[in-house]
Amino acid sequence: MNNVSNLSIHTARLLCSAVTALCLSACGSNDLVDYQNPGVSWPPLPTVTGHRGASALRPEHTLASYQKAIDDGADIVEPDLVSTKDGVLIARHENEISGTTNVSTLAQFAARKATKTIDGIPVTGWFTEDFTLAEIKTLRAKERIPANRPANASFDGQFEVPTLQEVIDLVKQQAREKDRVIGIYPETKHPTYFKSIGLALEKRLIDQLVANGYKGKNAAVFIQSFEVGNLKELRGMTDMRLVQLIDNPKNPPVNGVPRNAPYDFVAAGSTRSYADLVTAAGLKEIAQYADAVSPYKEVIIPRDTNNELGATTSFVVDAHAAGLKVHTWTLRPENPFLPVSLRAPDVASLTQRGNSAAEITAYLKAGIDGFFTDDPAVGRAAVTAFKK
Repeated sequence: MNNVSNLSIHTARLLCSAVTALCLSACGSNDLVDYQNPGVSWPPLPTVTGHRGASALRPEHTLASYQKAIDDGADIVEPDLVSTKDGVLIARHENEISGTTNVSTLAQFAARKATKTIDGIPVTGWFTEDFTLAEIKTLRAKERIPANRPANASFDGQFEVPTLQEVIDLVKQQAREKDRVIGIYPETKHPTYFKSIGLALEKRLIDQLVANGYKGKNAAVFIQSFEVGNLKELRGMTDMRLVQLIDNPKNPPVNGVPRNAPYDFVAAGSTRSYADLVTAAGLKEIAQYADAVSPYKEVIIPRDTNNELGATTSFVVDAHAAGLKVHTWTLRPENPFLPVSLRAPDVASLTQRGNSAAEITAYLKAGIDGFFTDDPAVGRAAVTAFKK
């Protein structure tokens, strides 16, 4: 082959490289990344989940709260899901919304106030299932615990109640802009109740996730529930990762109704409780339908009589032995939620923020795979320091 031919081949290769680079530049190299379906090696460990967004810094379950969580380094954001009257999934911690919106101040909705039995307990207020989405969109969010988070109350009245679709859209947009995977961690709230009124959450959730391109175990999704039966139902619908939530097994009853057990157990007349599920045998049972387990934090590290962190239990070891990942909840920065020795100097203050990073570090040392935090910036800093 002569020198002219060699030169032509070299020129052609350079031209191909230039065209490829131009295409990637025009299209954006991150078009080649599937942010929604990163594979089973996702998420990074330990995983930081923004609990209701960055709820220590913005009113919970608002797009502003989710955005703040993403900006502050959360790997995942958590929308709790309830249904509107017309069957749209929206992000609220409860279907009773007087504590997180301005609904009680609006004269046009005064007649919607009602008393209902939710998970066996009478609840009075305004309920999402009595409002269409169009009506929900006329409401504005407010801070749920202003005594602890007065700065958040300054945002009252500014933000709408978002739909699940709006949360998904935000996550997709931010993943592309920040060039990193951002997961979603939806929780089905009161699934037995919603099924009883003809607004079952499960199929609509899966259908919406699938319609948005999330694909089975490769998806950047964890679906969670405090109940058991609906997780088993979800397992029949999808391979997306499922999480059994575990409430405090020591919760006292309310009006004679057990609060230490999945409500579907209570509704079925079962005497089993969360205490049965946190045993080694119970965790093996959970592993038959779920991929992870997410216990109340004191199941892992109980508080002692002085409200300090006690000795670590065997829960994480037992869960890992059953093949389950462990994500704990909820690590909050304000004094009332922290062990006494980790509180800011005015230990009785409701608003001062103590050493939440130290509490998070204790749980990381206990071997958890991830955690929910109301302040993802603190969570991210704690994980970064722990991994050094």
